[in-house]
Amino acid sequence: MESQRNILVIALLLVSFLIWQQWQTDKAPQPEVAQQSSQTSTDDASFVPEADQADGEVPTDVAPAASRRLVTITTDSLKLTIDTRGGDVVRAELLEHDDELNSDDKFVLLSNGSNFVNVAQSGLIGRDGPDGSANGRPVYHTEQTSYQLADGQDSLTVPMTFTNDQGVAFTKTFTLTRDNYVVKVGYVIDNQSAEPVQAQLYGQLKQSEVNPNEEGGNMLMASAYRGPAYSSSETRYTKYDFKSVREANLNQTTAGGWVSMLQHYFVSAWIAPKQEQNQLYSRSLNNQGQAIIGFKAPLVTVAPGSEQTVSADLWLGPKLQNKMAAAAENLDLTVDYGWLWFIAQPLFKLLHFLQSFVVNWGLAIVLTTFVVRGIMYPLTKAQYTSMAKMRMLQPKLAALKERHGDDRQKMSQGMMELYKKEKVNPLGGCLPILVQMPIFISLYWVLMESVELRHAPFFLWIDDLSVRDPYFVLPILMGVSMFMIQKMSPTTVTDPMQQKVMQFMPIIFTFFFLWFPAGLTLYWLVSNVVTITQQWYIFRQLEKKGLHSKAAS
Repeated sequence: MESQRNILVIALLLVSFLIWQQWQTDKAPQPEVAQQSSQTSTDDASFVPEADQADGEVPTDVAPAASRRLVTITTDSLKLTIDTRGGDVVRAELLEHDDELNSDDKFVLLSNGSNFVNVAQSGLIGRDGPDGSANGRPVYHTEQTSYQLADGQDSLTVPMTFTNDQGVAFTKTFTLTRDNYVVKVGYVIDNQSAEPVQAQLYGQLKQSEVNPNEEGGNMLMASAYRGPAYSSSETRYTKYDFKSVREANLNQTTAGGWVSMLQHYFVSAWIAPKQEQNQLYSRSLNNQGQAIIGFKAPLVTVAPGSEQTVSADLWLGPKLQNKMAAAAENLDLTVDYGWLWFIAQPLFKLLHFLQSFVVNWGLAIVLTTFVVRGIMYPLTKAQYTSMAKMRMLQPKLAALKERHGDDRQKMSQGMMELYKKEKVNPLGGCLPILVQMPIFISLYWVLMESVELRHAPFFLWIDDLSVRDPYFVLPILMGVSMFMIQKMSPTTVTDPMQQKVMQFMPIIFTFFFLWFPAGLTLYWLVSNVVTITQQWYIFRQLEKKGLHSKAAS
């Protein structure tokens, strides 16, 4: 069996699959989006979920736009814009992440534009919840329109107040801490009325299904998921894409849990109260081309003359696994490594560990490749040894075929006896490949999902490992290395057509990798260089034993 050919074919199939996924993403029909004027995004009524009792009604009227204003909150990591109507987060800028490489503009995670909406909403519904009022959502009062975390200050709390006609005071607070992407959103319900107050906390994320500003053509984005996802006590992490939201509303009760909107490298997520039984839900706003995923906490009752606090956490930031794991159980699973996560997780930890020493992420990729290929060296040695032995047996196999002709049964028996006599495993060259391919694929997902590689430089002209090599140097070197591997590898292919296909393999791969991110191409190039070195060393050792020389004769 020709192992080198098999690994090239398998790798070609993998690359072709990624390209097919990108084609599907680009060509698949998109849901129709209702035409919206530039005022729709700011003045339309927000969807408010129904409470768990009949008293909670969805409002039909809204407070006039003139009665509200926007409030900005700035820390070292986040700049939020809050709409005082409802207290929704209508814009979130990540101050430690540039929008584009070397750009003065920061990456915008949440926005409320005319053609794309992505906002984080929250409120109190129920019989006495201000967001469940038929008069529309409340307009909160703030002392300032701008708040900023001062030097030496560890946290910043911004209160927003609203008092209803019965004299019940609701204080909505946003608490942000230094070097943290978690925003704690709380409500203090101060009931100075003569009757009990019933209210229910909800938090939801609303996003347009189609993003006209989304860039296409980046192979790193080929399999990047954008859309809703959630975690519950029954399932650690589940994608609930826009199509699923349109087809059926999510309705699941769980202890704790979270809901999120994912995109490449970044995530926004509502983390429901951990000790409560919460309801996760979704809703499709078909007339607006938008989807909602959210949670509802249990109903609370506040006695007259007392107050009670309810709260939830809102994650707005990059997919940093350690910080997300600390924020909520299973939130780090939004860094999606697929079904090979159990291999990818250790590889990411290795990559992160090496980067902590060398600082440069490109060098970390190189060192990770060395470590992985070093660990797999016994398999590589077994692969090439098997290839050489099989090459050595070709004359004897040809003699068997001539002797038995078209008698397949006798031919198979003769081959088995020959393999047993020569102590050759015909699958010896394939099994190492089957073990190595999951590792290769896992490392691909690690490089694709790691936000740390976004805008990370390597050296000279490679100033961003997450996008393609601008001068195509790495893909060309990768193609040359594949050609060298092919020339060095013993082959049993005699069919002229197969020989031509094999000869064109390096060219085909070079073309594919022209559009792959530099980090992935760097990994593949270094892996090929290590393969060439190992192959040269293994064949040299076989020559000393006389095996390779016999195989070549």
